[in-house]
Amino acid sequence: MDKVLIQDLHVLGILGVNDWERNTPREIILNVTLFTAPRPADRPDSLAGCVDYSLLAKDIRALVEAARRFTVEALAEDVAELCLKRPEVRKVVVKVEKPGAVQEVRSVGVEIERGG
Repeated sequence: MDKVLIQDLHVLGILGVNDWERNTPREIILNVTLFTAPRPADRPDSLAGCVDYSLLAKDIRALVEAARRFTVEALAEDVAELCLKRPEVRKVVVKVEKPGAVQEVRSVGVEIERGG
């Protein structure tokens, strides 16, 4: 399979269980790896079957800004589900990080893999 990468997408959103996390949007960092069918050798420069990563990044941003999830796990599932709705995407790995959520740690987060 081929991979399409969306790396270090920074979004402001509500994510967490504490009152201070529910009141003010905070930075959330997403990394998404999309697995697609290999490009046919006779069409290496064709847009047919390509993932529009610009549009997908925009859709992920909108989802995260609106989600207001309590857990990073739930948000990662939401993003994976969104990505897998694209017909060209066969599998996805989603990493969601919350910078500053734990003292003296750059970030905490989860990484999930969905699809087949």
